[in-house]
Amino acid sequence: MPPSGPGILGLNPAQREAVEQIDGPVLILAGAGTGKTRVITTRIAYMVANGISPASILAVTFTNKAANEMRERVSGMVEKEEAKKLTISTFHSLCVRILRSGIERLGYKKNFTIYTGSDQIGLIRKIIVRLAAKDENLEPKAAQSLISQAKNRGIPPEATNQSLVADIYRAYQQELKQLNAVDFDDLLILAEQLLDEHAVVRDEWRRRFRYLMVDEFQDTNRLQMSLLRLLVGKERNVCVVGDDDQSIYGWRGAEISNILEFERFFPDPRVVKLEENYRSTRQVLDLANSLIRHGSQRREKTLRTTREGKEGVRVIAMPDADVEAEAVVTEITEAQRMHGKKWEDFAVLFRMNTQTRVFEEQLRKRSVPYRVVGGQSFYERREVKDVLAYLCLLLNQDDDISLLRVINNPPRGIGNPVVAQATDSSIAAKQSIFETLSDLEFLSNLSTRAQNALQKFVDLVDRYSDSAHTESGNYAAMTEALLEEIGFYDYLNRSCKTTDEANNRRQNVKELIEGMYQHRARSSTGLRGFLDNVSLMQDREEKDEEKDAGTGVSLITMHAAKGLEFPWVFLAGFEEGLLPHSRSVEEGSRDEERRLLYVGITRAMEKLTLTYCHSRKRWGEKMPCQVSSFLKEFGEGLFEHVTYEDLASQPASKESAKSYFASLRESLGKG
Repeated sequence: MPPSGPGILGLNPAQREAVEQIDGPVLILAGAGTGKTRVITTRIAYMVANGISPASILAVTFTNKAANEMRERVSGMVEKEEAKKLTISTFHSLCVRILRSGIERLGYKKNFTIYTGSDQIGLIRKIIVRLAAKDENLEPKAAQSLISQAKNRGIPPEATNQSLVADIYRAYQQELKQLNAVDFDDLLILAEQLLDEHAVVRDEWRRRFRYLMVDEFQDTNRLQMSLLRLLVGKERNVCVVGDDDQSIYGWRGAEISNILEFERFFPDPRVVKLEENYRSTRQVLDLANSLIRHGSQRREKTLRTTREGKEGVRVIAMPDADVEAEAVVTEITEAQRMHGKKWEDFAVLFRMNTQTRVFEEQLRKRSVPYRVVGGQSFYERREVKDVLAYLCLLLNQDDDISLLRVINNPPRGIGNPVVAQATDSSIAAKQSIFETLSDLEFLSNLSTRAQNALQKFVDLVDRYSDSAHTESGNYAAMTEALLEEIGFYDYLNRSCKTTDEANNRRQNVKELIEGMYQHRARSSTGLRGFLDNVSLMQDREEKDEEKDAGTGVSLITMHAAKGLEFPWVFLAGFEEGLLPHSRSVEEGSRDEERRLLYVGITRAMEKLTLTYCHSRKRWGEKMPCQVSSFLKEFGEGLFEHVTYEDLASQPASKESAKSYFASLRESLGKG
């Protein structure tokens, strides 16, 4: 094809090659910050400009947001009418189109319903009530998660380890089909089945889409790869774009082998490497390259740039998590004040979202606007709010809002009808719901089972209320005992979709209790003082959000940071057990942990700082920490490894007076 088309003149040689290679299988290895999206959109526009019908082009990505952004960019590069003919969609949207055209061949009607998460939970709940024995307890959300995992792994109901789950799985699928409904997992499974088993349908879609593109190819799973192979016709005009060095979703089914072994699926492809980085400084890229080359599963590539940074990468040893947070926030505030930076220029990256609490407290303390990207603020997390509601109820039994949140959380046999009756009765009697639960007249209208369940709940609250009101009492230890008694951690395990989610939620609760231990160590105001402090911080956050909606310092996990970039990046908790995560040894996922660190490093545009702690508090006691073993994989001379104490004790010259460490020393009373 002749080199023509919008946007092609501004491309570097590798990008141009990727755009112009239209026929046959093409693998574009797009390193971090190498202009991947520009290449994809320019390639689509180039095809249209060179006579390929836009109706025959299919571009697939993972999220609606990414698909919409790609569609908008292409719309600005081709004629409006031609842009309308393009198909740019997610995998799930594509599967809906395929199934609408032929699902009746699988025994469904064309007007099938797509069940959302809440629809699925509702159906599973009814099935559990019907199938579970009296002594069997299974949360609908947990069952839904197990069924979803089995579907994605291609495991039939009879191969499921737990007999109850197998029975529910089987009944769930039967009832879905009777209802002429499918869930999100079924969309991929049934579309793949339809194309695989019915050549007429497969050939129809191959004729429709002669040119296929897949973005973020390193994130595809077994099922998505199978779909792609079924859609690609004899001409093999398939182009996939991705970066094996940024494959970080193995825990949710992504198969890195899809990109590493692309030639096995589509022999003799043209492989184009995009290695010219437009995001980061040389110092950042040198560090990233030195780390990632230790990976055992990767395609060789090296990021390069012409941007020379003013500062090198720092690795700083901190005494503990409190100093780590205070030091980082101090540097952010000083840089914002002295260098004219915007709050949005800064990001603090974490391996675990449980690490954000101390940073949130420091940012609120200094009235710095911030946002928790891809997640909730620590005190807004469901399990944290649940525990706080218990504590509020212990101090104030008239707190109906808190009572309604926890009365059946975890489930204790108090159904919604009973709660509704208690609420109505309390309104009529002009008393709190808790008082109503002990009201003999109200109780006389209930079953013996309901009365016993309510009595146990009232006794629980009364017992722990005494401890909660004792200012000198150890309310952190009391909370641990309460959660143990009600089986809160077991409840989290049952109600979470994945083991990772359950672990994160448990860790959030433990982090909350750690905050209680710390508050008790520095304050004599008791549990009431702790809860007042939390409320004030939440109030401050709400006001900040009203004033700076969508702005502020970003607090973000490295998984959620993929695809983003920030001038100044702080990577906190660079410690063994956190990064790499302690599970990586037993799960054999150290390579993926390395790739995750690589993603974190390559978010930095100008300045990168990694921090680790010598100790972190657990249950009120200091526990020793070690720097991440990945430090040994950083190339010699590519970073400055220093301690907080050394830097904080440097004399305050005119230059250092402007630096973070001088200002930090002053803020800590020159200590």
